[in-house]
Amino acid sequence: MPSDTPVPPARVTVIGIGADGWDGLGPAARDAITAAPLVIGGHRHQTMLPDIPGQDRRRWPTPMLPSLSALLDEYAGREIVVVASGDPMVSGVGSTLVARLGAENVTVVPAVSSVALARAAMGWPAESVDVVTVVGRDPAAVLARVGPGRRLIVLSADENTPSQVASLLVGAGYGASGMTVLGELGGPAESRIEGTARAWAAVSPRLNLICLSLVSDPGTVLLAGVPGLPDEAFEHDGQLTKRDVRASAMARLAPVPGQLLWDVGAGAGSVAVEWARTDPRCAAIAIERDAGRAERIGRNASSLGVPGVRVVVGGAPDALHGLPEPDAVFVGGGATTPGVLDTCWAALRPGGRLVVHAVTLETEAALFERYKALGGELVRLSVERAAPVGTFTGWTPSRAVTQWSITRASEGPA
Repeated sequence: MPSDTPVPPARVTVIGIGADGWDGLGPAARDAITAAPLVIGGHRHQTMLPDIPGQDRRRWPTPMLPSLSALLDEYAGREIVVVASGDPMVSGVGSTLVARLGAENVTVVPAVSSVALARAAMGWPAESVDVVTVVGRDPAAVLARVGPGRRLIVLSADENTPSQVASLLVGAGYGASGMTVLGELGGPAESRIEGTARAWAAVSPRLNLICLSLVSDPGTVLLAGVPGLPDEAFEHDGQLTKRDVRASAMARLAPVPGQLLWDVGAGAGSVAVEWARTDPRCAAIAIERDAGRAERIGRNASSLGVPGVRVVVGGAPDALHGLPEPDAVFVGGGATTPGVLDTCWAALRPGGRLVVHAVTLETEAALFERYKALGGELVRLSVERAAPVGTFTGWTPSRAVTQWSITRASEGPA
């Protein structure tokens, strides 16, 4: 008779290995590897280990996550060792395994991380550096962190990443930035290549990190790390939430790391881009019915360092069905379309924020009715800019924007 007792999940020990390989491991890590019935890792890491008779060794499966689940189920209740680079919790497989199995079933034994080695090599204090990973990601993510005088350490995907990053920096107006590519850190083949982004032509080793000392070219527009990017930072056809009212909307949307925004009627996608730039963990979905504008949103997201912004082509409310629940929603267009506000309000998680802009009397009237029924905050934003009036200077008013914002305190019908 089969037993009804559930088999516990595999017990996994993740061991970080530096470029010095087996010689750099401590006794506990060596003992764990020697005793394990199964060792999983890449080819480079497995070649660093001594032969152990009877031990099963597997390379990383492809596709990784579905195949890894099957492998973990095969070894349920047994000990598995995973070998990985440096600190496995820095953009590494340790994070994936903890999320899959729970921290109680995963032991992580880190080596000195490549980031720590890079800081030491450069003489950069930890508090003076930001770390960006482009491993398995679009290198354009680096652009969200550029700024004069900033220091970045970029975790490279491969030997092509330095040239890609150099090209991105030149396009963003940071061609004068210093680049140092550190290869095979901590190992006998450790290398160091230096230059500027504009002049970069070096051949990089496959295993590398990029250390950037950012310098802006003359005339480069400063893109601050807080919401309110200049309007000219976006490619647009006039359908753009302008800088001052955008900053006001962002203050009420209140981005929180790890949360998701819907940008409904996104136009140029400026609100989605601003949200995603506040923190690498912030996610955004831009919903836009016009296909040409949707393509433009993708270009804006990439050029401003947040290529992960998802673009959905379609009109609300139909295009909203099936999307992940948002923590915040911005409606910049289409608020009078039947069902749009109801769908957005109903989709919000408890504590979620809704911000809606109106520039027409019809939309303003709809927001006033919502304000009377649900409360929240209703404000009118009027911005005037100085401009020439003949030989003098006067104020030129922009179109006033009515803004309704509200936080959903608890679940319930719209």
